Amino acid sequence: MTGKNRNNIKAGIKVMIVKKEDQKTGKLTEGVVKDILTNSSTHPHGIKVRLQDGTVGRVQEIKTV
Repeated sequence: MTGKNRNNIKAGIKVMIVKKEDQKTGKLTEGVVKDILTNSSTHPHGIKVRLQDGTVGRVQEIKTV
């Protein structure tokens, strides 16, 4: 599942994000959502979130259990 739709993202779920500095390489970082930073319901590059460790980036993939 992609992270372009805000309805799919909730605090506490595991996601793969791309940090601003990693956008050129596409390197993904895994973590658990703490806050949702994007206010709009969708975003073409992914919903921006803050992970529990403080990392900020756009959701590229939602990990399913």
